[in-house]
Amino acid sequence: MESIYDQWAGIYDAVYSYLREDVPFYVEEARRAGGPVLELGCGTGRVSIPIAEAGIDIVGLDSSIAMLDVARGKLQRLQGRGGSLALVNADMRDFVPENDADSHLLDRKFNLALIPFRGFLSLLTVEDQMRTLRTVTEHLAPGGKLIFNIFVPDLNMLLQEGDVPYHFRDVTDPDTGERLVVWHQSSYDNHNQIINVRTIIEELGVTGEVSRRLYRDFLLRYVHRWEMHHLLRACGYETLDLYGDLDRSPFDETSSEMVWVTAPAT
Repeated sequence: MESIYDQWAGIYDAVYSYLREDVPFYVEEARRAGGPVLELGCGTGRVSIPIAEAGIDIVGLDSSIAMLDVARGKLQRLQGRGGSLALVNADMRDFVPENDADSHLLDRKFNLALIPFRGFLSLLTVEDQMRTLRTVTEHLAPGGKLIFNIFVPDLNMLLQEGDVPYHFRDVTDPDTGERLVVWHQSSYDNHNQIINVRTIIEELGVTGEVSRRLYRDFLLRYVHRWEMHHLLRACGYETLDLYGDLDRSPFDETSSEMVWVTAPAT
């Protein structure tokens, strides 16, 4: 099964090398749950591998076999230390593995399910969102939780000109030391709440010239705070906590992040 995220596999870790603040949060939640843990949209193992290194058994699920191949390569550093990490190529909407031999990995109940860093927003319809939430419920143990983080839609963002790229940040590839300049150029379908995101990655040579330019596209469906609240309720979840950031600060009118801690209502 091809995925739009296959094209990201070779560059993802470099582009998002700046993103570290969510890892301690999810590792702490995994320790509290005690495992087993399920991560949906695990990608290259950016969050799953640190959880396994913390001694927690975890299953990582992703629709992109190319991203999972990168994660498998990085798994070599575990060297038998910590907990186990099993990787499954499957759709988060139904948890049906592409490889039947992986079915046993999901034929269990989990104490915690995670969808870090906007993964929930890759679900582009309300029907897909509800289907995913209900599938998660079927795989949670009694008392199990679902935790995920998404951004707060910003009016200024939604009114941006779609044909104008803007500078996002400069990053350094941690493996090669290569400098990258990252730009975003997004268009917005505010009727369907869909963002068509184009990320432009410029690789810089030693003298500052652009040695290579990459274009990577993907879609997100943004969700408002009260929309998410009612969606969770409609799927049988209760909200245990809503944080405004991954430092567990309270959610308020200044928050740019929503960190949802939820569980099936009993």
